[in-house]
Amino acid sequence: MIVKNLSLLEKKIGISFEDKNILQNVFIHRSYLNEHKQFFLPSNEKMEFLGDSVLSLVTSMYLFKHYAELKEGDYTEIKAAIVRTESLAEAAKLLKLGDYLYLSKGQDKEGGRKNTNILADCFEALIAGIFLDSNFETAYRFVLKFLFSERLDAIVKNKLYLSPKSRLQEVTQSKIKLTPLYKVIDESGPEHNRVFKIAVYIKGRIYGYGTGKSKKEAEEQAAKKALEKMV
Repeated sequence: MIVKNLSLLEKKIGISFEDKNILQNVFIHRSYLNEHKQFFLPSNEKMEFLGDSVLSLVTSMYLFKHYAELKEGDYTEIKAAIVRTESLAEAAKLLKLGDYLYLSKGQDKEGGRKNTNILADCFEALIAGIFLDSNFETAYRFVLKFLFSERLDAIVKNKLYLSPKSRLQEVTQSKIKLTPLYKVIDESGPEHNRVFKIAVYIKGRIYGYGTGKSKKEAEEQAAKKALEKMV
């Protein structure tokens, strides 16, 4: 059954593995080995580690080739936005990678096939599997097709890689030539565990509130609320 399923996956991604064990290894979650200690393959953790590095290089090369005008700091922020756990998990869901996972009975019952972290790790392991069985160029094309697609270009075009505060400042400066003003309107909790409530003002009007354990966290949340109101 697993072989049939993996064959369907190969057709979906347009890549046929020479070493089927490498492909199978992509889906071995460590919990499965707790119940099957004599299983002939290890967990996918090392592959996930390798895949993370391959993905980082793919992203860097793509940005270098297609967005030469951006600064190094922009590259860092864009990479963080596209390779975050939620993005990887979403790509894994589109490929239905959760269907192929080897999980313990407990992990399976607890919804492991839909677990964001497990899916993200599996997607990175698949990148490593493609790299190991084929080459970097094949892994590069796979990432572009199934992770970047139109997402990365949209992130760059709409500057979604910027923090909410940075994006809000760009919006307000371009539209009304003003910078948002942040004010602490409440502080609570003991000294070692303070909670701040901050309001963001634009032209004297409150556009959003944010709370957090640091002023920066509260400001980012307030900026996010303001952006939602302005869009």
